[in-house]
Amino acid sequence: MKTLHRFILKSYIGPLVMTFFITMFVLLMQFLWRYIDDLVGKGLEWDVIAELLLYASAGLVPMALPLATLLASLMTMGNLGENNELLAMKSAGISLPRILSPLIVLTIAISIGAFFFSNNVLPYTNLKISTLLYSVKQQKPELIIKEGVFTNLIEGYSIKVSERDQKTGLLRRILIYEHKNENTNTTVTYADSGYMQPTADQKFLVATLFNGNTYKEVRDKSKNLYQQKQKLPAQHQKFEKQVLIFELKGFKLERADENFFKDSYQTQNIKQLQKVEDSLKQAFNTQIKLFSQNIIRNSIFRNPYWLNRDSTKKVKIKLDVDSLYNTLKPEEKIRAIERAIDNARSTKSYISSSKDEFYYKQKYIARHKIEWNRKFTLSFACFVFFFIGAPLGAIIRKGGLGTPVVISVIFFIFYYIINLTGEKFARELIWDPNLGMWVSSFILLPLGIFLSYKATTDSVIMNADFYIDKIKKVLNILKFFLKA
Repeated sequence: MKTLHRFILKSYIGPLVMTFFITMFVLLMQFLWRYIDDLVGKGLEWDVIAELLLYASAGLVPMALPLATLLASLMTMGNLGENNELLAMKSAGISLPRILSPLIVLTIAISIGAFFFSNNVLPYTNLKISTLLYSVKQQKPELIIKEGVFTNLIEGYSIKVSERDQKTGLLRRILIYEHKNENTNTTVTYADSGYMQPTADQKFLVATLFNGNTYKEVRDKSKNLYQQKQKLPAQHQKFEKQVLIFELKGFKLERADENFFKDSYQTQNIKQLQKVEDSLKQAFNTQIKLFSQNIIRNSIFRNPYWLNRDSTKKVKIKLDVDSLYNTLKPEEKIRAIERAIDNARSTKSYISSSKDEFYYKQKYIARHKIEWNRKFTLSFACFVFFFIGAPLGAIIRKGGLGTPVVISVIFFIFYYIINLTGEKFARELIWDPNLGMWVSSFILLPLGIFLSYKATTDSVIMNADFYIDKIKKVLNILKFFLKA
């Protein structure tokens, strides 16, 4: 490898790694903000949170990698131009395509790696994070005894505490209703004070109560509910110290079965998506054929043997519907009209329900096509963004995190809006999924070619001094004419 190539790669890899992790951090914070309500107050262990962040980071790579490529290429070529290193290379007879050749090879390698990541790693991480997020959402909130509020998180019990000492943890005026057997408050416990602490394994809650009373209604199962309401004997127990143990169910994270999420299009690779899509298309075409036959058999023709008729033979019977209708009696005409209206209404209802079903099945097929194309758009987006950022950096000749960040964010927002719009149109069957997923890349590709051509020919199209000089010349001409 030539010294020049090593220098270019060294100048590029540093900003690429830095911008990639900065972008990942920003997107990860956005992910946490989105799911903060589902995570806070669940008492999750640190390893569960770390696992969730790891899978979420992998899922954010398709957004972070193209933006990092754009920003790093723009910064690298901008730094070289600002320090006159790019000018020195061109003065030595080295063209811009030759200067960019090692970066082009590296970008191709990154694009290929991004494709294999999207096809092999991303479906696995999507499966894991879908399962983990579902499990977290199903978990009960962390058990917190609040003052003056009934807590119903423990199954079969309602607990209320009037005061809580924040320093010692002592609870005052504790009221416990037990209704786990018959869903009624048959047992009531009141204590002047006490402590409540979960066990080390978080399976039980131990309540130590002081100076209280327990009241319990005694039900006679041999009598019906009305007879029991007439008179209910009760038990009264006074205690100085009592220990109650509550079983904590649902407070520990229980992971859902991954098999429930394996059929999702987001958890499949290209081969699986293609197989499922072919099966869905075949089933859809079969349903369309059956729908056509049912419409003809049940609506257009009422003869059950019409499908068995030899279609090569011409029908010799000519029937005049108007003449036949006129031969009917008045009551027969009414019955015929009513029957025709009923048939038309049932056919309309059948067509309407089938139309909605066909629409949703087409949308489901389109989702598989979208995911199939998404495996390739990530790789191609990295390639396109490099050929936007590198020539643009060579033209503007500004390095650092100032101007390159602003320009990169503008281009990425433009790309992201077009990509979201195209994907939405594809999901709603307005556009073909192939067009919807590739429209953003195909719009930016001519821009990359144009900027590459301008950078190769040393254009000043993005140089602010060029426009400032032009404006000054126009102002001087206007001043000359005004004085004349």
